[in-house]
Amino acid sequence: MDTVFILLLALVIDLALGEPPLPVHPVAWMGRLAGWMIKGGREFSRAFQFLYGIFVVLLTIAIFAVPTYFLLSYLKGLNIVAYVVVGALVLKTTFSLRELRRAANRVKRCLADRKLHEARFELRSLVKRNASRLNDGQVVSAVVESVAENACDSFVAALFYFLFLGVPGAVAYRVINTLDAQIGYRGEFEYLGKFAARLDTVVNYIPARITAFFIVLASWIQRKRTSDAWRIMLRDRKNTESPNAGWTMSAMSGALGVQLEKVGYYRLGDLPQGEAALSPATIDASLNIMMTAAFIWTAAVVIARVVYYYVAA
Repeated sequence: MDTVFILLLALVIDLALGEPPLPVHPVAWMGRLAGWMIKGGREFSRAFQFLYGIFVVLLTIAIFAVPTYFLLSYLKGLNIVAYVVVGALVLKTTFSLRELRRAANRVKRCLADRKLHEARFELRSLVKRNASRLNDGQVVSAVVESVAENACDSFVAALFYFLFLGVPGAVAYRVINTLDAQIGYRGEFEYLGKFAARLDTVVNYIPARITAFFIVLASWIQRKRTSDAWRIMLRDRKNTESPNAGWTMSAMSGALGVQLEKVGYYRLGDLPQGEAALSPATIDASLNIMMTAAFIWTAAVVIARVVYYYVAA
């Protein structure tokens, strides 16, 4: 039952306080450490870069997850309250609902105030794409896509690994996802980051599909287009290069009755008929669905842990 208290306290901390300052944020440490280790790695052959990228990922996981395991094991035997509090503080750093909402709302407010340039600037905290030429609708689309994808990356997946592997499992997931975001893309770090990218795809395979299902369920609770969410998800889930992101983004596009598009890469959902297209209100609707899905998933994890506790007892 202590894991339930860790989860609930971590969620309260996130919603009430948000992110810790960057100088003490473990995710920032992960990025700095990885950045330091990969420095100069591009000077070597592609094969060496790939092998060195594997080393960087595995070493970073070990540096953060292993001490977490031993620290919490020690605290559990020492004082259960200290164990729960420290466990919650560490777990909170592996997910972020409040910051995702804040980032999306910053873009929404800029669009509502007709400040497209500022909206493009704020979009940088959500997506990597070049936003300099995006129009209002394309900015909204990018935000909604990010909200849908990050429902998995920023919350569901971390709790999925917490459910089965405890806080160290959630920390290990956050390392993988952080390194994928930092070096797991084509171009400058293509070979150094190839293993991080592939591993991130593997560890998100099940969580992405769970997230998509809960987005569909949340659309029903929010009285959105549940049948369209299911239909578009099954139809368009393979339109994206990522085998995971398409599930959550297509489910969200169907639920909202909008078409999401990254020009030149993919298009999800149908063009709306007889109603306004993408607008700041669409961002609000996507956040409501995302938060509803997150709370349903939290309840599912809590129930699973309680059932396991009584069955194991």
